Amino acid sequence: MASSMQFDLVSPEAALASMTVSSVEIPGSEGDFTAMPDHAPIITTLRPGVIKASSTEGSFEYVVSGGFVEVNSDSASILAEQAFEKSKVSRDTIESLIADAEKFLENAGTEAKDSADKRLADTKLLIELLNI
Repeated sequence: MASSMQFDLVSPEAALASMTVSSVEIPGSEGDFTAMPDHAPIITTLRPGVIKASSTEGSFEYVVSGGFVEVNSDSASILAEQAFEKSKVSRDTIESLIADAEKFLENAGTEAKDSADKRLADTKLLIELLNI
């Protein structure tokens, strides 16, 4: 059993992380899960939340607005719609994400209303989660 895996986090604006980790806590759209070495392969979507990567150098946290994740036995790759280092996130950042989610809900078609409502609710929860 391997003790580490590759973790990569990218957004359209930047590559935020590329490191060797022992685990990654992921806010999956169907529920939170932790990816560790030898994890079963999975591809899923992300909900707004916090990603926590643990390595020998410490723990690193990132806020994401959504996106996709692919986990294999030796890697976890995340393509985020928007991503920020948690330490650099302000209330203004989250309020901007909430405004984006509200616009998405306004423009959502009938079939997408439920997922747009959930995205808005999850984004609003970031204020409590981050205590800002």
